Amino acid sequence: MMETTSQAPLTERHDFAFSDRDFRMISDLANGRYGLFLQPSKKALVHSRLAKRLRALNLGSFQEYCDLLARPEGNDEQPHLLSALTTNVTHFFREVHHFEYLRDTIAPILIAKAKNGHAVRLWSSACSTGQEAYSMAAALVAADPAVHQHDIKVLATDIDLKVIKIAREGVYPSEQIAAIPAQWQSRLTASVPAGCGEIAMDDRLKSLISFGELNLVDAWPMQRKFDVIFCRNAAIYFDKTTQARLWQRFASTLADDGYLMIGHSERLSGPSQGAFKNIGITTYQLQHDEGDKK
Repeated sequence: MMETTSQAPLTERHDFAFSDRDFRMISDLANGRYGLFLQPSKKALVHSRLAKRLRALNLGSFQEYCDLLARPEGNDEQPHLLSALTTNVTHFFREVHHFEYLRDTIAPILIAKAKNGHAVRLWSSACSTGQEAYSMAAALVAADPAVHQHDIKVLATDIDLKVIKIAREGVYPSEQIAAIPAQWQSRLTASVPAGCGEIAMDDRLKSLISFGELNLVDAWPMQRKFDVIFCRNAAIYFDKTTQARLWQRFASTLADDGYLMIGHSERLSGPSQGAFKNIGITTYQLQHDEGDKK
């Protein structure tokens, strides 16, 4: 806690004036480029997070920062803006029921499909630093240790290149092992030197995953449809219109009877509500009209 008798906290709070115009400019850019919806009530939070960027860039005001973002050279700053405005909070097997359902119910269906010569694709669409994607891969291996012999792959994407780099390396602080249920640990981690303070993902899992950069509000380059899509705790950053559009795009991107997992605080909305049936906690399956099946 800061010392209340010091003058430093007051200086810290008031060293950068943040006008409504500054906030609107940043809010409009974040919405137009990334689909982020920043309500006016978030103004103080935005100020707090971006003040660190102003200091790092040695800027004297938010006006200067907004001017930088408006210039061509501001394109290099936009990823830092995104990182400051979003929270990459994740851990292994977060909302574990999704991974248990994937292991016990979905994976056997997908593995049978692959054994019949079909490609199977899963998508971690907002993978952050990668824990979700590795947990998905671990669920597949738990369902069938020989899963690598089939055409089954996980695509893991995120808008933030910094977190994609961490995910691709697959090395995490050792304290994160506490979040991994005991029955999953041996499938997830490789042995690492004792006392190094890190855990590394097993190469068998890494071989199942491809990582890449993707902005969910831009065009999607993937041509193949997915059997499973995880999109958890990403839509909460979007306004209701963008959320509804995202759910509908997922419906169009899933294979017949494909599955969608969303975050515990998220709800399907818009036309997609009729496209999916709820089959578990924040777990949905694509459904088709009888006419579509003929």
